[in-house]
Amino acid sequence: MDILTVLPSSFGYAIFTYLYSWIMLTYLGVKVGAARKKYDVKYPTMYSDKEQVFNCIQRAHQNTLEVYVQWLVFQTIAALVYPLSASVLGAIWVTSRFSYAWGYYTGDPAKRMYGAYGYIGYFGVIFLSISVALQLLRVF
Repeated sequence: MDILTVLPSSFGYAIFTYLYSWIMLTYLGVKVGAARKKYDVKYPTMYSDKEQVFNCIQRAHQNTLEVYVQWLVFQTIAALVYPLSASVLGAIWVTSRFSYAWGYYTGDPAKRMYGAYGYIGYFGVIFLSISVALQLLRVF
């Protein structure tokens, strides 16, 4: 069975959303690496006792990683049936992680809420995944 005949043709948009998320994660990781150098925080130390801004940069990346696997699962389930909608929602979530990080990078943790609009994308793919599950169970 050829995977190209099994997946919906617009699943390609979901693949581009995954690639966009890879760019976002790479960017956040590079920012942590640069901050380690700038603030002299050596591995394996996760947080600094002296540099609040470093901790904010680190947390922006760490928090994104904490939710990333769940997002990938829901994004994939949703995209199998609703590829275009899931891709739009996924792009909203990924873009919000940049906003979240840029707010956090100011050193004021409250400004991480600049990325709060990402919940639209995150909960959106969760709701689409629930819809897929209910359809498979023939509930509606």
